[in-house]
Amino acid sequence: MQGVRVFVQHNRGACIINTCRMFSTTHHRAADQRSYKLVVVGGGTGGCSTAARFCHQLGKGKVAVIEPSETHYYQPLWTLVGGGIKTFKETVRSMKDVLPKECDWIKAKVTNFDPDNNTVVTSDGQKIKYDFMVVSMGMQLNFDQIPGALEALKNDPQVVSNYAPWTVEKTFPAIRNTRDGNAIFTFPNTPIKCAGAPQKIMYLAEEHFRKNGVRDKVTVLYNTALGVIFGVKKYAERLMKVVEKRHIKVNYRRNLIEVKSNKKEAVFENLDTGEKETFTYSMLHLTPPMSAPDELRQCKKLVNEAGYLEVNNDTLQSTRYPNIFSIGDCNSAPTSKTAAAVASQGGVVMKNLGALMNGKPMLKKYDGYTSCPLITSRGRCILAEFDYNGNPLETFPIDQGKERWSMYHLKADVLPFMYWNAMLTGHWNGPGFFRKAIRLGLSDGSIKKS
Repeated sequence: MQGVRVFVQHNRGACIINTCRMFSTTHHRAADQRSYKLVVVGGGTGGCSTAARFCHQLGKGKVAVIEPSETHYYQPLWTLVGGGIKTFKETVRSMKDVLPKECDWIKAKVTNFDPDNNTVVTSDGQKIKYDFMVVSMGMQLNFDQIPGALEALKNDPQVVSNYAPWTVEKTFPAIRNTRDGNAIFTFPNTPIKCAGAPQKIMYLAEEHFRKNGVRDKVTVLYNTALGVIFGVKKYAERLMKVVEKRHIKVNYRRNLIEVKSNKKEAVFENLDTGEKETFTYSMLHLTPPMSAPDELRQCKKLVNEAGYLEVNNDTLQSTRYPNIFSIGDCNSAPTSKTAAAVASQGGVVMKNLGALMNGKPMLKKYDGYTSCPLITSRGRCILAEFDYNGNPLETFPIDQGKERWSMYHLKADVLPFMYWNAMLTGHWNGPGFFRKAIRLGLSDGSIKKS
């Protein structure tokens, strides 16, 4: 997952910050129109890593990052925060500490794209020109599209979500306070970041209920707008065995459309019949509808019909403007939106944009690689890795569809370290190289999958 974009955004200031200099909007207006070799829109996972890669290549003052937030979050760990395993503090760093020192940080948000003139306009009125641009804005959380959801999240301690920094710390107390009734976990009728997250917290909650002697009184429900539990057949089959063994009820094609917290009710639409169904809840973990940020969606010259920046699936270059690329959740690449996808996409963009800058052909192709560590309990995880076509693209020469402690340790301890120390600094482009190295020289069947 990348930098969070909640549907309500606040103006966090009107200044440009650099480790060496500061520009204020009270400065001469000429300071409000500057030009960069590369402008990176967004300071999330994709933005930080891209800035780091190209600052190394282009040098100081050639790269600008436009990002309003002063805080950077490692969101993939929020499942474990919600499960009471990790602390929220472990997922937080100051933006100034994760951005490369050689870049200019423009602490505002982009409100308008003008790709015909190689210009963006920021929330404080600055016009920033670029030779090349990488858009990595993440996804927008649209809690407001579910009537009653925001009110419930603010006022009902048993309505929670792991998807926002202001709600994730509510989750574990709600799990602890659930003693009976329905514990409902939802998946919306839109693309989302980290598609496995809605069920990962469900498995951790179910385990907690079981270990604390209340499982026989709590009905665990997974109400998903999808028609399958997971989009890749191999892992879906393994997950179905998990839910069957643990007596979790899966209701397909059910989309949350309203929360009535005063009655402890959640209203769902059956997407096949159009009928409404009302469930009472003792706990409700909701995953909000998501979209590309409004500021991007309104630029029809850049986006497809769904509002995502339209890119070539192989090169991640804009299909309409050759000097624009996009990484991560806000682009149209048809793969699962995860931090793992961002890492691989970042490596592709580094190669292709670098080639374009130097007048060389773009040869690097993105295969759609993405990964979802599906935590099924404390100490067990299925490591799903796959490509554009939903084919497993596993790194280790073992069956990653099996619940394993080693994969849990990778998710909980190894990947966070790699994120802060390798990925954000532009030194991690995904496991493709290691996958090939591990399998190099191994003949078919030489390793027994267990």
